[in-house]
Amino acid sequence: MNKIRTILVDDEPGNSENLRNLLARYCPQVEVLACIDNIHSAVETIVQQKPELIFLDIELIEGTGFDLLEMLPVKNFEVIFVTAFDQYALKAIKFCALDYILKPVNIKELVKAVSLFEERRKEKFDNKRMQVLLDNFSASKKRIVLPLSDKMEFVEVDRILRIQGEGNYSHVYLISGEKFLVCKALKEFDELLSEYNFLRVHQSHLINLNEVKSYIKTDGGYIKMNDGSTVSIARLRREMVLSVLKEI
Repeated sequence: MNKIRTILVDDEPGNSENLRNLLARYCPQVEVLACIDNIHSAVETIVQQKPELIFLDIELIEGTGFDLLEMLPVKNFEVIFVTAFDQYALKAIKFCALDYILKPVNIKELVKAVSLFEERRKEKFDNKRMQVLLDNFSASKKRIVLPLSDKMEFVEVDRILRIQGEGNYSHVYLISGEKFLVCKALKEFDELLSEYNFLRVHQSHLINLNEVKSYIKTDGGYIKMNDGSTVSIARLRREMVLSVLKEI
């Protein structure tokens, strides 16, 4: 078994020791190279040791885990955030398909996160997805990663026209006319995009309100998008949808 070379970064040594013990017991494939409690030592250790995986706290005494990532010129590793951070940060992390574990560490979540890393280990590392994550904290235009079967597509949120759910998959339609099949349930996109002017109008449909052309009252009511496509409105959501559309 090839060991997963790992570094733990947390400014509370007790947290790192607890995580180290959990990894030794439940994830023996993980080799902990070092436990670091500050940003500058972490940067030096990461550059020298070249880990494949970093368990990283977000709130550190000298700054944040994102500050640490910004200081690294090469990001040829994966990150699993271990955090008690607020929901905005978690949403930004999920936007870029990075893994995270909430404190206190849940064993099942830990094992699952390590398993996900092992799946990604087969892929070639690059820092583009992580850079998108860092950019999202400062840029006005947010980007999201769409994990496809053969690649990862990086898309600005406002380029998404609508999303249609189909079980555990979703069809993502872009304003440009492109369409992607993504292995994510519509519920996940709803949680991610609701504060970016997207609205769930049907169990199977999430739309970009900026791209609504008209509301058609006949045939039970439906929405026409700027590209000419039509979207059904669930009967139980009709009043809510009308109320939101009137405010646009």
